[in-house]
Amino acid sequence: MTTLGLLGLVVLAIVGLIFTRDIGQAEGQKGPGRRAPLVNEKPLQTAREVASLASDGVERRYAQQVEKLADHEVDLAFADALHDAAEHPVTPTPETKELLARQTKAEAAIKTNQDRIEQLKKQIAAASGSRKDTLQQELDFALVQQELDQDELEDAKDHLLRSGADPLSRIRRQFSRHEANEHALEASRQQTPANNKDVDYLASNLWAQFGAWRTLRNNTARLQQALSDANDEASSLTQKHDVLEKQVKAAEEQSKEAAAPQAFPQANSARSKTENSAPETSAAILSLHRLSVDQKDLIDLNKRIQDHQELSNVYSSWTERAKSHERASLHGMIQSALLITIILLGAFFVEWLVDRFFTDLKKERTRLRTLRTVVRFAVQAVGLLLIFFVIFGAPSQTPTVIGLAGAGLTVALKDFIVAFFGWFMLMGRNGIRVGDWVEINGVVGEVVEINLLRTVLLETGNWADAGHPTGRKVAFVNSFAIEGHFFNFSTSGQWLWDEIEIMVPPDQDPYPIIEAIQKMAEQETEANAHAAEEEWLRATRSHQAQSVSAKPAINLRPTTSGVEVHLRYITRAHERYAMRTRLYQALVELMRRKPSDRTLAQRADD
Repeated sequence: MTTLGLLGLVVLAIVGLIFTRDIGQAEGQKGPGRRAPLVNEKPLQTAREVASLASDGVERRYAQQVEKLADHEVDLAFADALHDAAEHPVTPTPETKELLARQTKAEAAIKTNQDRIEQLKKQIAAASGSRKDTLQQELDFALVQQELDQDELEDAKDHLLRSGADPLSRIRRQFSRHEANEHALEASRQQTPANNKDVDYLASNLWAQFGAWRTLRNNTARLQQALSDANDEASSLTQKHDVLEKQVKAAEEQSKEAAAPQAFPQANSARSKTENSAPETSAAILSLHRLSVDQKDLIDLNKRIQDHQELSNVYSSWTERAKSHERASLHGMIQSALLITIILLGAFFVEWLVDRFFTDLKKERTRLRTLRTVVRFAVQAVGLLLIFFVIFGAPSQTPTVIGLAGAGLTVALKDFIVAFFGWFMLMGRNGIRVGDWVEINGVVGEVVEINLLRTVLLETGNWADAGHPTGRKVAFVNSFAIEGHFFNFSTSGQWLWDEIEIMVPPDQDPYPIIEAIQKMAEQETEANAHAAEEEWLRATRSHQAQSVSAKPAINLRPTTSGVEVHLRYITRAHERYAMRTRLYQALVELMRRKPSDRTLAQRADD
C-alpha cells in the first residue's frame, strides 16, 4: 500500500507538471484587458535575451551585432509609426467624436482664458486705485479657471488615449517607455558589467560534457527561434513594402495627371481662373506631401528589411557555431561513455582471469577463496575509481586534496601506522626475535612470526605454568611496542626465573625439609646462578645498577593442609623443562627419606 501510494503521488505530480507547464504568460505577451503595443519591440527583446547566451569572444561579438541591429530596427519602426499616425489619423467613431469635441472645447477654453489673462495683465499695469483691485480679482479668478480648464484637457486626453482613438499619443508614450528602458539598461550595464560563464564544450569529464551539451542544446533552440522570428518579420515587412510600393506608383501616376498646366495658372492669368483653380492646387499639394511621406516610409521599410536580413545572417552564423559546439560536447560524451565501457570490460576480464587462476589451484582452499575475494574487491575498487574520474574528472586542487586525504588516512589508519613504526622498534636491539619466549598483553608464548604489522605467538602458558604449547596462534598488532609493553624472557643469556611448589604435610617438621631443599637447589643451580650474575653485572654496569643475586629463594605459606614451599631458581629458557625434571626427581627422593635419614644426610653434608 505504501508503494502504491507513493507511485500514485508521483503520477499526480507528473500530471500536474504537464497541465501547468504553459500557464505562465511570456513577457510582453498580450493578456486579458491589455491592448497590444502599436510598435513591435520584440526584435530588440529577443536580441537582448539571446545576448545573455554569449559565452566566448566570438559569440559576444555576435550579441553586440544583433543588439545593435535590433535597436536600429525598432527605432525605425517607431519613426514610421509616428509618421503614419500623424499623416493617417484614425476615422473617429461616435464615441470618439464626443471625446474629440470635449478635447477641442477644453483647448478652446484654455486659449480664450489665456488671452483674457494676458489682457487683464496689461490692464492692471495701466490701471490704478480701486480699478486695479477689481482687475486683480478678475485675474485671480481667470488663473483659477485656467487650472480647471487645464485639468479638464488632461482628463479628456486621458479618456481619448484609453479609447484608442489617438494612436499618435499611444506611440509617443510607448516610445518614452522605450527610451527610459534603454537608459536604465545602459546604467545597469555600467554598474554591473555582464560576465557570462564560458561553456566548456571540450571538458574532459562526462558530467561537465553533459552540462555543456544541455546548455548548448537550449541555446541552439533559442537561437533558431530568434532566426525564425527575424525571417518572419523580414517577410512581413517585404509584403508591406510591396503593397506600399504599388500605392506609391499609383499615386505618382495620379500626380502626373494632376500636374497639367491648367492646374497651376501663370501669374498673368485672370483673377477668376486663379480662384477656380485654388482647391485643385491644394489637393495637388496634399497629394504630393502624402507621396513624399510614403516614399520616406518605403526607404525606412527597406532599411528595416535589411536590418532583419542582417539579423538573420548573424543568428544563422551563431546557430551554426552553437551546433558545432553541441556536436563537440556530444562527441566528448560518447568518448567518455566508450571509456567507461572499456573500463567495465577490463574489470570484468580481470575478474574472469582471477577466477580462472584461483579455480585451478587446489591447496588451501579457504585462504585462496579469501585471497580471491580480496583481489576481486581491489579490481572493482580500481574500476569504480577510474569510472569516477571519467564522470567527474580528476580533482582540480591536487595538493589540497592530497593533504586532506592524507590527514583522513592518518586518522583512519592510525593503528596501522603505529604498528608499522612498532615493527622497527621490535627489530631494534631491545626488541624480540623469532623463537623468543615473550609475554604480550598477558599472553605468553613463543614468537613464530614478525611481519610489518603483526607479531604471532604460539601460545604456551605463563612463566609459572608447565609451559606446554596449546596449539593456538595469537596475533598482536605491533602497536603494543609503542603504546604498551611486553616481556621478553629470552634475554642475552635467555635466563628466567622458574618456580616449583611443594606441600609439606602437617605431621612433619618443615624446617629440615626446607634446609634440604635449599641446599639441593643451590647445588643444582650453582653453575647457572654464577653465570647469570656475571652477565647481569656486565649488563647493568653501564646503568650503575646494583647487582642482583641469582641464588635460589624459598617462600613459605602456611595452610590448613600443611606448609606450602615455593622454590624459585634461575635457569636458561631452553633448559627450563630439563632443570625442572631434575629438581622434581631430587625432591621426590628427598621427601621419601625418613626424618632421621634426612638429618644424617644433612650432617654428612655439613
